[in-house]
Amino acid sequence: MTTVDAPDRLPDHRKLGMTDDEYQGVINILGREPLAAELAMYSVMWSEHCSYKSSRTHLGRFKSDQPWVVVGPGENAGVVDLGDGWLAALRIESHNHPSFVEPYQGAATGVGGILRDIFTMGARPIALWNALRFGPLDEPRNRYLFEGVVSGIAGYGNAVGVPTLGGEVEFADRFSKNPLVNVMALGILKRDQLVLSAASGVGNVAILLGAATGRDGIGGASILASAAFEEGDEEKRPNVQVGDPFEEKKLIEACLELFDRNLVVAIQDLGAAGISCATSEVAGSGGLGMDVDLDRVHLRESDMNPGEILMSESQERMLAVVTPENEAEVLAVAERWEIDASTIGTITTGPELVVYSGGEIVGDVPAASLADDAPRYDRPAERPDYLDEAWASEPHVLQSLDAAEVLRVLLDDPAIGDRTWISRQYDHMLFLNTVIEPGHDASLLRIKGTKKALAISTDGDSLRTYLDPRRGSARIVFESALNVAVTGATPYALVDNLNFGNPEVPGVMWQFIESVEGIAWACEALDVPVVGGNVSFYNQTDGVDIYPSPVVGMLGFCEPMPEQPPRLDRAEEGMTIWLVGQDAQGDFAASAYDRIINGALGGRPCDVDAETARRVVEAATTLAYETPVLHDISIGGLAVALAEVAIKSGVGFEIEGVSGPDLFDETPLRFIAVTYGDELPTNAPHREIGVVGGDALDFGDAGAIDVAEAANIWRNALPRRME
Repeated sequence: MTTVDAPDRLPDHRKLGMTDDEYQGVINILGREPLAAELAMYSVMWSEHCSYKSSRTHLGRFKSDQPWVVVGPGENAGVVDLGDGWLAALRIESHNHPSFVEPYQGAATGVGGILRDIFTMGARPIALWNALRFGPLDEPRNRYLFEGVVSGIAGYGNAVGVPTLGGEVEFADRFSKNPLVNVMALGILKRDQLVLSAASGVGNVAILLGAATGRDGIGGASILASAAFEEGDEEKRPNVQVGDPFEEKKLIEACLELFDRNLVVAIQDLGAAGISCATSEVAGSGGLGMDVDLDRVHLRESDMNPGEILMSESQERMLAVVTPENEAEVLAVAERWEIDASTIGTITTGPELVVYSGGEIVGDVPAASLADDAPRYDRPAERPDYLDEAWASEPHVLQSLDAAEVLRVLLDDPAIGDRTWISRQYDHMLFLNTVIEPGHDASLLRIKGTKKALAISTDGDSLRTYLDPRRGSARIVFESALNVAVTGATPYALVDNLNFGNPEVPGVMWQFIESVEGIAWACEALDVPVVGGNVSFYNQTDGVDIYPSPVVGMLGFCEPMPEQPPRLDRAEEGMTIWLVGQDAQGDFAASAYDRIINGALGGRPCDVDAETARRVVEAATTLAYETPVLHDISIGGLAVALAEVAIKSGVGFEIEGVSGPDLFDETPLRFIAVTYGDELPTNAPHREIGVVGGDALDFGDAGAIDVAEAANIWRNALPRRME
């Protein structure tokens, strides 16, 4: 029976995802009912994805006031100063719901979008990373999603010519109907190349550059990412954008030429909300207005109405603001690079954004209102009941466990095993800047012509964050900092991608707030500024929320770069093995041991001391200049860390003085150092635990396993499930 709430009976604003109160807010701003095109603009700009209406109240907790921060949150990418006129731009974004609907294009267009965020700042994109979450791979649908997403990332990145250098992946049941696809990008530029988005100069013109506008992507990122999924939503393929990496490559080169020749006053990429976002933000952020003529927009489909043109999220498009005297030259540059370009607008004193179609006004709204007047919610937050039971369920660990047998099981887990099945699809040597390739704790890139280098690590821990959002989130920051430190880099700046369930659920909102507090506290402890980020809410399907999944991307900076940065494959017979950092504290909550061996998830993760964090991270940064092997201890504990070094180096280890349980303990802020000599030059807590030699991982009384056997299990963990 048809009801008043049936889709075909809903008022237009409800069909576009707006509440009645939000619609009334539009009426209050305009002093009248909105026209159809105006409603389309407000619906996408006030969506959760574009407006951050549930998170803005809390994001001010992040600090970005360090002196080396050039551009903080609010622009397309964060920018930091590297000295000698060099800058680095970094950004992280999600494309979660689109990747569930269409995994290849969802992931590919996520890559395209993050690259535009980087070169919009005037930077050349030089590398990509990702953080992925999927359901268990024993389910065919999850394998299909996983394979499609990895192929989409590889296909777009390889074709556009930007190397993908690494990332991380987790598998858990709650991601089966809501996978997460987070992509991070890094670019470099000189200070005089920096371009911002705020328009200036009444009379300047707005030129639309790049691909033609079509119906693909209407309501894509803005609508798909702003509501929970229900059964059947995977059929929303028309809402997912379609990417063209070759068009993006031409767009990158054309824009960089425009920047080099100082032909651009301001520029904005067309991502979520398309022309609505680009025109309103460019004008509104400059305190100006704009007249826009939709008849001048180059289209793929001639019968598109004004609302569709304004909402379209078709890919590979940019909006450049230029002076009238440079208009012809900008159009000539576009023609030379074989990209379409058309002048669609003029900057006015404003503050109105006036939109024309067919010679008539179809929209007349205050430009800044589309962003600045978006609703801001302080949603109810309440500590969820599951935590009491979870914290009371302490993990059970056998004191007499067989370490070799446990290690066999852990190395076969797809979240622990070799990631070569993923990384071999990525071209990681483009530009020849890569010093440390995928498969190590962090990536390391040189800046050619200098002694400077940049290290990047992306990290997350969904299950530990589920058990304690504040502690789990803080530990992600510390692990990421340690990952870049073991390459010789000092933690320098951070971006975050906060993936959570439905913010209208008080327990989810509590998880989010606690996670923000944990990340902010850890960054302050290390003096690391947060220069940007993304919030992805409504990761809920059929009423089931994902595990809270904050992801951080840490940028490390070193000058000079170590002559021989530590690697996992440099262990040699006769070297000494050291454990650096605090001893095991019995931390098995959300550990690989408890998850895989016990099939359980309980307990409360250990807290972290800020002073210990600083000491251990500084020790790793210093030791990296004189130590052949440094390796962070994280998932799977000491045993897995030792196994990874042994496998990559092709040599055995003899370990003494470490109990079976301590081998799999996941106490944070610890790493192993492998070097010649009977001393380790550091003031951080450390002790000798063994020597390199033989053909086996020998844990003494806890058991032993041949390195060749361990390597075979580890290398086949993913392929045997996928191939």
